[in-house]
Amino acid sequence: MDSQRDATDQFLPRFDASGLVTAIVTDAATGTLLMVAHMNAEAIERTQATGQAHFWSRSRGQLWRKGETSGNGLTLVEMRVDCDQDALLLSVDPAGPACHTGRRSCFYRRVEADGHLTFLDDDAHG
Repeated sequence: MDSQRDATDQFLPRFDASGLVTAIVTDAATGTLLMVAHMNAEAIERTQATGQAHFWSRSRGQLWRKGETSGNGLTLVEMRVDCDQDALLLSVDPAGPACHTGRRSCFYRRVEADGHLTFLDDDAHG
């Protein structure tokens, strides 16, 4: 435990060995979990400076602004940090579907006890 991070009023993100923190993204209006991504220091800085969510793509190895190709950007309403500052919660106003599949949320399937996936009706494609 790092009591400095737990009790300070300073933003001191605890990045992992790859220089990343996990970012949980929710819809500010509904509380719906939209996506989970990763942010490095530059993504955090750009998000704060522009009000548009930026992330670090681990697969592409580059910074990206959500919606730069789809137009489905995420406008930051509030950024929170957890107790030891190794995870962020972004509350956003989405301009469209958050998932690259066209769904509102990336979490559109439930894992059943037998290992099968059930598609959720409340987050239909489209």
